[in-house]
Amino acid sequence: MRHWNHRLKIYGRIMDEGYLQKLFACSTMTSNKQTKEGNRQMAESILVVDDEQEIADLVEVYLQNEGYTVHKFYNAKDALNCLDKITISLALLDVMLPDMDGFSLCRQIRQKFYFPIIMLTAKVEDMDKIMGLTVGADDYITKPFNPLELMARVKTQLRRYTRYNTAGVTQEQGEEIDIRGMHISNISHKCMLNGQEIALTPLEFDIVWYLARKRGKVVSSEELFEAVWGEKYLDNNNTVMAHIARIRDKMHETARKPKFIKTVWGVGYTIE
Repeated sequence: MRHWNHRLKIYGRIMDEGYLQKLFACSTMTSNKQTKEGNRQMAESILVVDDEQEIADLVEVYLQNEGYTVHKFYNAKDALNCLDKITISLALLDVMLPDMDGFSLCRQIRQKFYFPIIMLTAKVEDMDKIMGLTVGADDYITKPFNPLELMARVKTQLRRYTRYNTAGVTQEQGEEIDIRGMHISNISHKCMLNGQEIALTPLEFDIVWYLARKRGKVVSSEELFEAVWGEKYLDNNNTVMAHIARIRDKMHETARKPKFIKTVWGVGYTIE
């Protein structure tokens, strides 16, 4: 307990100290449940990259308490070297790193890997959030953050990623859609455009699939967000817009004259 009190002083910037103490007591009472969950999740490895050692250490504690294997680094170079040696299930990237900003690191990871990426940022400007989503991040969380919220987002992204990679086993046949040269299969979780595969992340695929299933109907940003992300939509949420822009970029389409995902201004998006 003395060791925990020491950590509470260090991590005061992240959460209220009294709340953390209550949380620690609660986690002690539920340790048996967490141990069972940990045995189920041990195969999943999480990459944590944050130059603030105290924050990285705290995130590591919570992830390990949930049963995940954690690979922790304080700079981008070491993190990139790790990716060639270890299979990663999800990455948590800080925006401000000593050798490379988190956006650039995210962009380099996306050149080879499609596991979920959550950005940890101390910046609150919308443009910073949009930038992270545009370069390939799946989600972001702003510092100071509640570690329980971070754990919930990690689990949500991993569920989507796991469903994506096991789709061929769990999905029934016949779940395929063809739209003017675009072939989408919910069996293989692949999207082909004129015979060429589009390298979509699991979340991007879910967006395209949902719009394709609603073909001819206008889907609001609120409906799309709540259906794909499974969270309550908040006003001024630019997450959907940023992901649509990235999908269009992969399809080599412009926002002004898209062939597939069209914007109905003030209403939402549609695939005709």
